[in-house]
Formats: sequence, structure tokens, C-alpha cells
Amino acid sequence: MSTVTLNLKTILRFILSTLIILSLFRLGFLVYFFDRVNGLSDILYVLIQGLRVDLVVAGYFFLIPALISIWLKQGALSKFLHITVAIWVVFSFTIIIFMEVATPEFIHEYDVRPNRIFLDYLIYPKEVFAMLWEGYKPAIFMGVSSLIIAVVVGFRLVKSGHNSKTTLSNKPLSLSKKIGVSVCILLLGFMAIRSSVQHRPFNPSMVYFSNDNLVNSLVLNSTFSVLFAMYNTRSEQSAFELYGKMDEQEIIAGVQQTASLDLTENNVFEMTNPSIPTQRNHKASYQGKPKNIVILLQESLGARHVGGLGGSDLTPNIDKLLDESWNFKQAYATGTRSVRGIEAVFTGFSPGPSRSVVKLSKSQTGFFSIASLLKRHGYQTQFIYGGESHFDNMKSFFLGNGIDDIHDLPTFTDPQFIGSWGASDEDLYNEAHHEFERMQAQNQPFFSLVFTSSNHTPFEFPDGCLMDIETERQTMANAIRYSDCALGKFISKAKASSYWDNTIFLVIADHDSRTIGSDLVPMQHFRIPALIFGAGIASREDDRLVSQIDFAPTLLSLSGNSGVNPMIGFDLTLDVPLEKQRAMLQYNENFAWLSPQNIIIFQPNLAAKVFTHDGQHILAEVNTDNSQDKIKTALANSLWSSLAYMKGYYRDEIN
Repeated sequence: MSTVTLNLKTILRFILSTLIILSLFRLGFLVYFFDRVNGLSDILYVLIQGLRVDLVVAGYFFLIPALISIWLKQGALSKFLHITVAIWVVFSFTIIIFMEVATPEFIHEYDVRPNRIFLDYLIYPKEVFAMLWEGYKPAIFMGVSSLIIAVVVGFRLVKSGHNSKTTLSNKPLSLSKKIGVSVCILLLGFMAIRSSVQHRPFNPSMVYFSNDNLVNSLVLNSTFSVLFAMYNTRSEQSAFELYGKMDEQEIIAGVQQTASLDLTENNVFEMTNPSIPTQRNHKASYQGKPKNIVILLQESLGARHVGGLGGSDLTPNIDKLLDESWNFKQAYATGTRSVRGIEAVFTGFSPGPSRSVVKLSKSQTGFFSIASLLKRHGYQTQFIYGGESHFDNMKSFFLGNGIDDIHDLPTFTDPQFIGSWGASDEDLYNEAHHEFERMQAQNQPFFSLVFTSSNHTPFEFPDGCLMDIETERQTMANAIRYSDCALGKFISKAKASSYWDNTIFLVIADHDSRTIGSDLVPMQHFRIPALIFGAGIASREDDRLVSQIDFAPTLLSLSGNSGVNPMIGFDLTLDVPLEKQRAMLQYNENFAWLSPQNIIIFQPNLAAKVFTHDGQHILAEVNTDNSQDKIKTALANSLWSSLAYMKGYYRDEIN
């Protein structure tokens, strides 16, 4: 290594090799996903514009080494710089290749190139490695192999440059030539990185052309995609940068208008605090003795897996519960991650392109949640999870916002099965049942959020609950059937318990599994099961279009908890006219405003698009000229979460 000598020709070899490898990977993805691409013209566009993106990445990683290589001389300091630059270019080359090798498995899971979700998982190496080791050994082998091969190839490129007869040590340039070459490198590097003559430098919206998110992401390379996601995480007010500008008062007025119902009795939804624009007085529909609230949050359970909702016949126990419950046929998740589902059902906060408030710094204390409101009403408040609650920052967020007791894996009593993500759902429900019996005996109402995990890759679960295992064991279908079986056993226990007659239960999914599809927002993958049952709840089917954010105010109403809160979701015990029904869907950086008639979609730095839909799929795009009022309303709501978070408009405060 001490004899390593770098020159410009070596750096150019790295750049050319990088461009060729990225183009080959992109071509491979296009072949594999050929059914998602509309013909040869799209393929040529992806390849040509992809080369543009690859040049941006090459500029970021290799511009400085190229400049340094012009000025390197012999001597101790130069030797150190030679080695440092060599390590940097080999490291860069290796990371770029590794990201492409990691891409197919990520696309399989999320139907898009690695993005911010990839970054989120890097924070928790223990849990993620356990998951990968159990369910993705071939992917680990491919990743490790690619790292080794990339390092070997990288150092061979360095060595070939050292052995070249055209090294700078053999043919030194004059000072004037060094300056001239450096200026040329700077200009070319600047042009490659900026890749635009517009006011702003390159961003993905400049090359997006399809209504299919996957196809758009193929134009990028995975290194750029992750780096751009990393850049965007610096801005927690990113909705304004992505979707457009709007005056603050217009945003507030738009959100207030969409969240309001035409009710005058006791000023049910009267705004009560100017410093918290959506804070309103909410009168509960039930006025008796306060009831317990239990939310059974189901991991990765889309409506497409629930037989009673027209999906696969994988959930006989939920299907049975649908007939005994107030069940919502058209309920939609706000996003595709667990923390997004927690955000919606626990706080009633609407989604945005930034990270969930579970993970943002300003929401770790004093952020409104139904637990904080219930705690003031004398409730015991609890979170029960089979894994380790520090994952996804849940522990910090819950303890800072109304949860007094966290019951996670380290506190479980003799769990019978522990997988990559923690104790099985049977162990989880056993702990929950004992906790509910304990709290009920204290003659004090309680709130508990119970979060399952067995239906998560790599789909590990114990023997016993399922009589038959279909095909290979560790499949999503088997995990869903197991989780449903565990839920059914818990419901049987609960019906015979001391707490059953005093408790309102909500079974709801956090999100669907593998949200994929060729639509800008695959709305069919946002539809989830949601059913309320228990004390005094009559069975009924509800065909209204509802969002996850509607269930927090509804549970407060059903349990007899009136008071002020800043939630913009509807109390579903009240009439919600058809024209008011809506759901908000955040899909990566796309925001969708779903109404019974249309779906309006905002993409980063692009004009809004309006489509018709059939309740499952996006259909035809329609002219936006006659939809400007709807677009304005949707824009206000797309910006609200960023505004409310940054300005502290969603804090837990009593007027």
C-alpha cells in the first residue's frame, strides 16, 4: 500500500467502471420489470437519464480525488495522500456497487429503490441483522460477496494505475498545465453534479416521467436515492419544499374547513384556542362511566388478506369478529410504516413527507396523544410490545407523551417463543391479558396500545396455534394465519375476563405488507381492516371512507371522554357527509388526498394530478381546470403536518 500512486487516469478508470456497472444494473432491472415499462422509448429514456444521474454520483464521489491526483507529488505527505485517496475511491466504488446489489431485495419489499426506509433500518443493526440472518441468508451472501469483489476490483484498478507508464511521477505536468487541467476538472465536475441549467440543481423530479413509482426510481441509482433521502431528512418542513407554497392562514382555514362538521349542539367542534388552530371542544357521544380502551395494532395486515373484506381467506378469526363488530369496509392507513400507523391511531396526527412524529425531535414531549388526554382523566396508560420498545424510537416517544407503563420483551414473564422481532403474538396476548386483569382489579380505567410483530419478515412463529402449515413454513400467508390464530385465542380469553364488559377494543392494522403497484400511490395497499367491538358496541357494517386518524377521536367518544384536543379526524359516532369523507395517504414522497370521487396526488416539485378511481385502483387522469378548489383543499392538508409540527400547533395543552 505504501507504494500506491494515484493519477488522473486511474480516477477516470473508476468513473468509467462505475458508469458501466450502474448502467448494467439499471438495464437488468428494466429487463426484470419489463412488464412495468411502456415500450422501447421508456427503456431508452430510463437508460439515458439514468446515465445523467450516475454522472451526478460520480461527480460527488470522484471530483475531489481527481483534483487531488493532479497535484500529488512524491514524499511522505504525498504518500499519505495517495493512500488516503486510494482508500476513498475504492470505498466509494464498493458502496456504489453494494447499494445496487442490495436493491432487488429492497424493491421486492417496498417496490421502489432504497430510500429513507433504508436509512431508518440502519439505526437498528441488531434487529435488522437478526431479521436478515433468519430470512435473507442468500441476500447476505450476495451482499458480502459484492463487497469483497468490489474491494478486489477497486484495488486492482488502483494497482493498474500504479503500474501504468503514464503516472504523474513519470510524466509530471507543468504548473500551468496543472492549473488548466484542474479548472477543466472543476467545470466538468460542477456540470455533472449540478446536471441542470435551471435555478436549482438536479433533483429526482427532473427525470421522473411515469405514473409508476418503481419505473421512476429505476432512473436513479440506489446510492443517489439514499443520499437524496438523507439530505431531505435534514428538513423537517419538507412538505413546503416538495408540494408547493401556501399562506399559513390559508392552510389553517383549509384544514379547519375539511375537519369541521355542521354541528351546533353544545358547540361540539368549536375552536377554543387561537394558538392551537385545530384545538376544539369535543363532546363524547357516550356519557356514562368511562370505559377502558384497548388498541390491538396488527403488524402488516392489509384488507387484501382479510376474507371478510374481499381478500384472501387467511383470517378466519377476524372474519368472525367482523360480524360481531362495528366494522369499517373502507378504512385506509396513512402510510406504509409502523411508526406512521402509530402516529395516526395514537395521536390522530395526519401524515406528511417528513418522518413520523414518533421519531422527530420536537414531538418527544408535549405532543398531543390520546394517552395524555386519558391520563388527565384518571386512566392508567400502557404500551405492550413483544420486541424491544427502543426500536423506531417508540419508547422515548411514548414515555414523553402520556404512556406511564411500557411492557416489552425484557419485562415479559417466561415467553415461550422469541424470534428476530421478539416474543410471539401468543406470548404478547398472554401478557396483555394478565395486564388487563391486573389493571381492571384496581378499579381505575385503563388505556393500552398492544402492538403485534409476528407478521413481519422473516415470519417466525411457534408451533401449536396452526393446525396446518401451507407450503414452506416462513411465508407471509402462514404468518398472517398464525397472527390471526393468536388473536382469536386472546378474544376467547377476553370474552370470559373481568375487563370485557368495561372495555372498548379496536383491531386495526398499522399498514399493509409490501405496498407495491404501478400507480403513483397504490391505494389498494392502503386499505386495512378496522373494527371496534366490546362494551356496548352494536355490530354494523360501515361503508364510509375513513382514515386511521379518525379512530382516536372515535375511541374517546365511545369511552365517554370529552374535552379539548387538536385532532382533525372525525368522530365516527357522528354523521360524516359523503362530501366530507376523505383519507390521506403518504407513499414515500407522494401525498394523496383520497375522496369518494377522486384521488389527488402531489409529487415532489410537480403539478398536482387528479384521477378517478374505483375504490381499489387509480383509473383515468382528469383535467385539473375544474378541480382547483379541491386541489387547494388537498394542498392545505398536505402541508398541515409540517406546519403544525414546526409551529407547535399540535401540542398537548388545555385552554
